[in-house]
Amino acid sequence: MALPPPDPQFVLRGTSAAVHTLRFSCGGPEPDIPVLFSGSENGIIHVWNLKTHRVGTALDGHGRKSIYCVETMGGKDRLLSQGRDQRICFWDLAEGRTSVTDSVFTEHVGFCRCSLLKVAQGRWLMAMAARGLEEVQVLELPSKTSVCTLKPEGGAKLGMPMCLKLWQPSSGSQPLLLAGYEDGSVVLWNVTMGKALSQLVCHQEPVMSLDFDSEKAKGISGSSEKVLSIWSLNEQQNLQVYKTHKLVNTGISDVTIRPDKKILATAGWDHRIRIFGWKKLKPLAVLDYHTATAHCVSFSDHSSPRDTLLAAGSKDHRISVWSVYTQT
Repeated sequence: MALPPPDPQFVLRGTSAAVHTLRFSCGGPEPDIPVLFSGSENGIIHVWNLKTHRVGTALDGHGRKSIYCVETMGGKDRLLSQGRDQRICFWDLAEGRTSVTDSVFTEHVGFCRCSLLKVAQGRWLMAMAARGLEEVQVLELPSKTSVCTLKPEGGAKLGMPMCLKLWQPSSGSQPLLLAGYEDGSVVLWNVTMGKALSQLVCHQEPVMSLDFDSEKAKGISGSSEKVLSIWSLNEQQNLQVYKTHKLVNTGISDVTIRPDKKILATAGWDHRIRIFGWKKLKPLAVLDYHTATAHCVSFSDHSSPRDTLLAAGSKDHRISVWSVYTQT
C-alpha cells in the first residue's frame, strides 16, 4: 500500500498577503544561514531565516504592487525582483542593506516572470516581456545593454508571452530562450540571431508555466487546462510533443524540475502540490495543505541532496516547506 503523503516540515506565516514567488539561497559555505525569499501581493519581499523560520528582513521597493518574480544573482546578497509596478529592481543586501540599487522599467502589463542566465562571472542575460504585446526583450546585465527584441514573424498571432526560460546547451554555446505564449504555443528562440528556431502548440489555453531539462533536452508546461504537456527538442532544434499527462483538476500555476532532475512539482489551482517522477512522469504524491490556489513552487539549492526542500506559496498567505523524496 502507498504511504500517505507527509505533512509539511514547517509552515511560514506572516506575509499577510498572497505569496506569488519563492527563491531559495541555501548553497553557501557553512556557517551560512540558508534563506528563502518570498514575494507577496502586497509588494513586500520577505527574507526568511530557515533555521529560525522567521523573517529576517522585509524589502519594500515596488510601491506596494504585487511581486511575481524574485531571483538571486550569485549568492544571497544580490537580488532581482519584478513587480506589477512594471519594474525589475536590483538589490544589494550585503552588510544589512535594504535598498534598491538599480532598476529597469519593463512597460509590460502582464504577469510574465523574467528569466536570468549567468553567461560569465558577473555577467548575466535577462529575458523579459516587453512593451510590444508579443515582444520579449533580452538585456545584458549589469550594463542593461539590449541584446535583441524577439518578435514573432509574418503575422503569427501568439498573443502575450506568459513564461520564459533562458538556457545554454553547453558552456560557450549560443544562449537559447523558451517562451510560452497566450495561444498555447511554446517557441524556441536563438537569442544571438534573434530568430525563432521552432514552434509547438502544447496547449489549447495560455501556457502558465514551463521548465526545461537541458541535459535530457526535454521540457514540461502547464496551463489552465487539465493537461501537463511534456515536449522534447531533437538534434535539429525542433520541438516535438513527447507525451501529455491528464490531471484530475484544471489549472497549473507553476511547474519546476528539481535540480537533480529526479522529480518535479506543480502548483495547482485546486490548492494542491503534485509531485511526479521526471523520467516517466509517474505521479508520486499529492501534498494537500493549502486552503486556496497554490501560486508557486521552488526547490532549494542545498549542496547535499539529502537536505533539499520544496517550498510552496499560496493565496492563503502561507508558505509550506516540505522534505520529499530526498533519499533518491
